[in-house]
Amino acid sequence: MSERLLEQQVLAVTRFLSCPTPAAWFAAAPDNLDLLLIDHANCEKKAAGNALSLLYRHVENGPLLQRLSRLAREELRHFEQVHDLMTTLGISYRVLTAARYAGALRALAAPREPERLVDHLVVSAIVEARSCERFAGLVQVLPEPVAGLYRGLLASEARHFRAYLDAARAIDSARVDVCLPWLLSREAELVESPDTEFRFHSGPPL
Repeated sequence: MSERLLEQQVLAVTRFLSCPTPAAWFAAAPDNLDLLLIDHANCEKKAAGNALSLLYRHVENGPLLQRLSRLAREELRHFEQVHDLMTTLGISYRVLTAARYAGALRALAAPREPERLVDHLVVSAIVEARSCERFAGLVQVLPEPVAGLYRGLLASEARHFRAYLDAARAIDSARVDVCLPWLLSREAELVESPDTEFRFHSGPPL
């Protein structure tokens, strides 16, 4: 992919979101590199698990199954890349408490199908969009080789955002139009409100 096309994709992602990541979060990232990479590895595993969970639960939708299978494979490959870099840097993988971010968004999904599936896909698109936006910002503030990792992940993360959003619209575009504004509004609240612990999807540090 050309650099110009990648820039256009990242710009489309940032315009999709309701707010940018606060500058204070990016300022804190270099001093929390171990937490950033460990939690990022956890996020990639959870993203693969999310795709697999949807794949098992919605076997009736052939095109969705194909999308989810590809997404799960790519998320696991991203986990491997992050873990490899952690090993190179001498960062030990350990258990961390989860950020409130993804769980708080998924809790907003409708309780019943098919609305629940559409909401879940939209939430997944929002999470991927935020990850893409943070990847782009981290490239500017982190040293090599970590910046190179995030530079290399940008295109696929932008693609994942679009894959989830397109899947949701293919099922029920009217539902997407209803749920997207208030999900983005809640996401902005989570991103802008301070957090006591630094994580990949946390708000700015207190």
